[in-house]
Amino acid sequence: MALIVQKYGGTSVGTIDRIRNVAARVKRTRDEGNQVAAVVSAMSGITDKLIGMAKEFGENPSEREMDVLLATGEQQSIALVSLALHELGVPALSVTGRQAGITTTGSHTRGRIDAIDPQFMKRSLEAGNALVVAGFQGITPDGLIHTLGRGGSDLTAIAVAAAVGADVCQILTDVDGVYTCDPRIVPNARKLPEISYDEMLELASSGAKVMQSRSVEFAKKYGVVFEVRSSLNDNPGTMVLEEHPDMENVVIRGVSIERSQARVTITGIPDEPGMSAKILCALGDAEINIDMIISNIASDGMARHSFTMHSNDLGKAQAALKPVLAEISGESKIETEAGIAKLSCVGIGMRSHSGVAATMFKALGEAGINIGMISTSEIKIAVTVDETRIEDAARAVHDAFELDKAPA
Repeated sequence: MALIVQKYGGTSVGTIDRIRNVAARVKRTRDEGNQVAAVVSAMSGITDKLIGMAKEFGENPSEREMDVLLATGEQQSIALVSLALHELGVPALSVTGRQAGITTTGSHTRGRIDAIDPQFMKRSLEAGNALVVAGFQGITPDGLIHTLGRGGSDLTAIAVAAAVGADVCQILTDVDGVYTCDPRIVPNARKLPEISYDEMLELASSGAKVMQSRSVEFAKKYGVVFEVRSSLNDNPGTMVLEEHPDMENVVIRGVSIERSQARVTITGIPDEPGMSAKILCALGDAEINIDMIISNIASDGMARHSFTMHSNDLGKAQAALKPVLAEISGESKIETEAGIAKLSCVGIGMRSHSGVAATMFKALGEAGINIGMISTSEIKIAVTVDETRIEDAARAVHDAFELDKAPA
């Protein structure tokens, strides 16, 4: 008997018929002799509908009340999936974040899982029940409902799998697995049979929508092997696991894109110790995630910093930086540029193969695509390009590395 955690996203439970499909899959898994805990998201569109309702009362509703409101989406789903299982004769229990023992820290609407007490879930599984656990939510130490941010159900599933000692965690979604690029952009993209935690993390943090990056970090930390596969068929998916030596034979594992990026450039910064810390601490305090960073000294001896962020954070970033720059120097100025996108090439094989950047830049040059900022890590090269050319850029780089062909 295996203990399997399955996660179903919003599209997988988006209609009553799809909820019945989820229940049938859970039943089949149990009929094979396994224990099952299913983590589910809110039905597709429900979270956006709830946000829209809240904004009828103001553009900036209380984040505490938003947590209370948004958590109802998952609670609706777990009740409906449990009822569908009852219809099939399966003993099932719906389990909220509180009942699952998930305690969280951090700001409202952006919670982080701190710990899980799995005793209730373990007792319920041993009693022969299928569990249907609400994703995306937990409780603070003082008992307040707390949501985990967009994609938080992935994190819940990985964390529950770690807490109950699951043999495998299946992330069931509306795609067959992890592809070398988004097939809607690159039609000849190929499904990967396996990928390492580090590669999956880089792809997820660079715009790939298959997994939420925090959940991949959690899986790597606790050694949770998981599979990304479709909830709509029984095709094998993509296994995400510790890297092994054969993985380095593949130079580039995949290409990802991230739209709606913006660049912020600050000029006129005194070239003195601590200036960068003041700027980045202000952005951190405002809970703004920045990505690519470039710093240099201009001809006038003043420092210049450029960094990218999601375009939705531009206004908040300017508000956070204004008082800091006024304190640093009267000559400091903020320049912003929206309408850019980020293209990333990811592969642990970069560690042992040269010429990756040259191949990437040559492909973009031959496609007539200009590069803006560049950043690199041990297993990733990322560039910014004009957002109107990002799909052309993805196809050019995908073809240059022949990612449509399985490695020999």
